[in-house]
Amino acid sequence: MFEITEKRILNPTVEEITVYAPNAAAKAKAGQFIILRTDEDGERIPFTIASADPEKGTVSVIYQIVGAGTRKLSALKQGDSLHDFAGPLGKPSEIEGENVVIIGGGVGCAIAWPTAKAFKQAGKNVTSIVGFRNKDLVILEDEFKDTSDAFYLMSDDGSAGQKGLVTAKLEELIQNGQKIDRVIAIGPLIMMKFVCELTKKYNIPTIVSMNPIMIDGTGMCGGCRLVVDGKMQFACVDGPDFDGHKVDFDAAMKRNRQYLDFEKHKYEEACNLLNKEVDA
Repeated sequence: MFEITEKRILNPTVEEITVYAPNAAAKAKAGQFIILRTDEDGERIPFTIASADPEKGTVSVIYQIVGAGTRKLSALKQGDSLHDFAGPLGKPSEIEGENVVIIGGGVGCAIAWPTAKAFKQAGKNVTSIVGFRNKDLVILEDEFKDTSDAFYLMSDDGSAGQKGLVTAKLEELIQNGQKIDRVIAIGPLIMMKFVCELTKKYNIPTIVSMNPIMIDGTGMCGGCRLVVDGKMQFACVDGPDFDGHKVDFDAAMKRNRQYLDFEKHKYEEACNLLNKEVDA
């Protein structure tokens, strides 16, 4: 059950796995997520669904190796099985607006791409802007090109696509008169914050995908709470998509920073344990 049928390395720290999970594959829609565990003692990790194939009964997720859970996940190979794979969870993305701009930053592109694909399949005009620090970190470039009417690749150092930030390209399109009914921004919190500040200035509706720390995925633990329009919301059941102009990004960033030291410690523990298993 939950066998890893395929595994793909996208860059040195980002991988994609395809998992046999027919129940999830039959119901999955763009914007929804799953929660998996590698083993009985593993942590519950949420991942947005990158793609689903109901005929094959498979679901693909893309993850960055940043903590203990993803380090253990990375150690699994094609043919291995996961202990849990629950989903789909969360609300599907709303496919609204005829002319949309999809913005992805870093590993957030793993979430932005299925959203772009869903809009394109619905017959919408899709412009995609994706940004990375450098060319070595670029993922899903061909996939975005296949699902976009216009595609712009940005990098901080200019080693891939155009040099600059995604916000600079977005403002260039706005000032050039491109019709934009809606912007969907998915990536680091700081990126989404500045995208929303820009679109608010031009009065362009903007949706962001929020992916805070999450445990049960049903709204019971409260771990994924956010402040939206001055009220408490839960990313797992109220989202993960929210009106970006109403999200308190500063509160979300402060909350995420509280766990950095703990995550670093658990990552080091996982690495040491896996190294011992390899030596044995």
